[in-house]
Amino acid sequence: MQAHFRLLETDPDFRARQVDLERAFLSRMRAAFVARAAPYRINVVVHVVYNSDAENISDEQIKSQIVTLNRDYGAKNPDRKRCPGVWKPLVANPKVEFALATKDPSGAATNGITRRWTNRTSFGANDSVKSAAGGGIDPWPADKYLNIWVCKLAGGLLGYAQFPGGPPATDGVVILNTAFGTKGTAKSPFNLGRTATHEVGHFLNLRHIWGDTEDCSGTDFVADTPNAEGPNYGKPEFPRPSCGNDPNGDMFMNYMDYVDDDSMYMFTKGQVVRMHATLDGPRSSLVT
Repeated sequence: MQAHFRLLETDPDFRARQVDLERAFLSRMRAAFVARAAPYRINVVVHVVYNSDAENISDEQIKSQIVTLNRDYGAKNPDRKRCPGVWKPLVANPKVEFALATKDPSGAATNGITRRWTNRTSFGANDSVKSAAGGGIDPWPADKYLNIWVCKLAGGLLGYAQFPGGPPATDGVVILNTAFGTKGTAKSPFNLGRTATHEVGHFLNLRHIWGDTEDCSGTDFVADTPNAEGPNYGKPEFPRPSCGNDPNGDMFMNYMDYVDDDSMYMFTKGQVVRMHATLDGPRSSLVT
């Protein structure tokens, strides 16, 4: 949200586009929703920016993250069965598939991974990792690839993403190298690849389930996620009530909360509609 609010203040067109996107989403919600049969397919490029050898994560670790994204965005994750009975009817399949790109912007063969050593020892949420001039790597065309940067982040930051409608030069997702994938340097409790699942949710226009306020006044613009007072952390026990949402409490097992990787495992039907509205709208050029 720090990166989002900075864009809202520095790019007036971004604020206007956000309003237009919400109007388009509401229009889609009013229409008869038709479930998608074929999955959306998105090409991914992973940019590894490293200072030490340990930060130069392996191809295997990167591929393990793609496996996790496909499992979570295909509702094939076994832990979804842990969902409390009251919300099991809401568990939905986003039907989004991710694959490392096989062709670069020039049409040459690629493994979908770029790498660069940097003299920067860490990055923040100011998008510097997204440019060579900032010590990172320039993005591939944002209308054709989901750009994911993997680097060391400062200040306890696990990752951040740009919502639809922002500048192409900074569009994409940034993930901490020790919270990426399920192998190699991935460290518990963020070693199941769910940080990327969460951040790609933002990339597809999902908000945090508590609406980014701490007084129960916020909204994530999705009707079937209960209003929550704030983020949940660690491994909460069900139920965890707030904001008068008894008896079931917060939907802390939703991918768009802040709990540990092994405690989040679901998207709702409303969130899927919102993601599909994004993939049929502002992110439609990504779909292959």
